[in-house]
Amino acid sequence: MKLGVLSRNGKLYSTRRLVEAAKARGHEVRVVDVLKCYMNITANNPTVYYKGASAPEALEFDAVIPRIGASVTGYGCAVLRQFEVGGTYSVNESIAITRSRDKLRAHQLLARKGIGQPVTSYAHSADATNDLINSVGGAPLVVKIMQSTQGNGVVLAETRKAAEALINAFRGLEADFLVQEFIKEAGGADIRCFVIGERVIAAMQRTAAAGEFRSNLHRGGTASVVKLRPDERKLAVKAAQVMGLDVAGVDIIRSNHGPLVLEVNSSPGLEGIEAATGKDIASAIIEYIEKDSLKGPNKMKGVG
Repeated sequence: MKLGVLSRNGKLYSTRRLVEAAKARGHEVRVVDVLKCYMNITANNPTVYYKGASAPEALEFDAVIPRIGASVTGYGCAVLRQFEVGGTYSVNESIAITRSRDKLRAHQLLARKGIGQPVTSYAHSADATNDLINSVGGAPLVVKIMQSTQGNGVVLAETRKAAEALINAFRGLEADFLVQEFIKEAGGADIRCFVIGERVIAAMQRTAAAGEFRSNLHRGGTASVVKLRPDERKLAVKAAQVMGLDVAGVDIIRSNHGPLVLEVNSSPGLEGIEAATGKDIASAIIEYIEKDSLKGPNKMKGVG
């Protein structure tokens, strides 16, 4: 197969591993920076062009693997849609990626399908601060900027006054944010479930560094292998399916009333989970693409 990895940086661990795995399985693979692409939008011959060092060239792949960063979601998904219009298979489709990147929409879709989550609230009105705090059970609580990634823009307010000040400050900056219940019993730990197709193929527990509540590895958290319960496996797979993602990192947290979904990531990193579990996840992704692409493009999975 001729594979394209849509990534802005070919030196990133996840991108390098996907390229290595694809070549090891006998495929031709190329890394493509989506910001160097432009599109010819026509009815008869939809094409994606790549502007490299020499003359622009039309890109043709049997399948693409989107590794689109959050900061370029809009344009990256536009490029991906153009590949889809042209009949190219994508392991995660553009509509599924945009669903998962819109945190409010993602929470609404998960709730619609009965998937447990921490209590989450959202409001636009400037006089709704107290209502937001009360709706998630009071302080401590978590405030999340809608566009937050890797723990950035996620803040813990330990007291009601701190929560009021934080919410009002974010509102003053005209930032879109969510207010979420803080699951104290989790002890600063969550579980990253790596879903491919209809299976969780690997899972790791991420534990926050001392004095930190965010467990992201980029913020000094540590990772270890964890044994999932059947209900946690089922929850992770269902959450990925609701988003329409065939490859996803589903973050769950253990609470006193069962496992809850924190987030569904459409471009989960490979470095931490491969190191923690010793599993060759990159090869598992390529193997899945080999089989699933035979069904053809434009699966349009998920809801809404």
